[in-house]
Amino acid sequence: MTIHFSTARCNLGQLLVAATERGICAVLLGDSASELETQMRQEFLAATILADESSMSEMLNSVILQLTEHPISKALPLDIRGTAFQQRVWQALQKIPRGETATYAQVAVAISQPTAVRAVARACGQNRVAVLIPCHRVIGSDGKLTGYRWGVARKQKLLEQEAHTLHTNPTQK
Repeated sequence: MTIHFSTARCNLGQLLVAATERGICAVLLGDSASELETQMRQEFLAATILADESSMSEMLNSVILQLTEHPISKALPLDIRGTAFQQRVWQALQKIPRGETATYAQVAVAISQPTAVRAVARACGQNRVAVLIPCHRVIGSDGKLTGYRWGVARKQKLLEQEAHTLHTNPTQK
């Protein structure tokens, strides 16, 4: 498998977007481009990984728009790999509307596995595609923000941005 990637600065720090020929396989958030590249290379050990600003610029810009504005209507192609359970969790996450949250227990019920709350949390933590698979919209049963692969502060900021976007553009939910 060959993966092309590019990085950019965004309002959440550094952003890395990576894609195969089938679609986006990783959207990572962090403090430095080199840290994100190292992380990606560790997660895709068998892949040929190439920095490629030119072919990735459109996807990178589309992901940045997802962070800063109401999502564009065009769905971005994804190439996400995981277990059947993870796939079901990630599909359920994509159904949580922008500006809303769900608890891990609610996601477990949504995938017809109400006792799998911890497994849902683990699947959220293993999500490689920040924002496009919105695991930041999942909160604890007590309403508190819980862990987030890219840091709870980023999770808080994403939720605030989504709420602000809906508040300023209420018809675009």
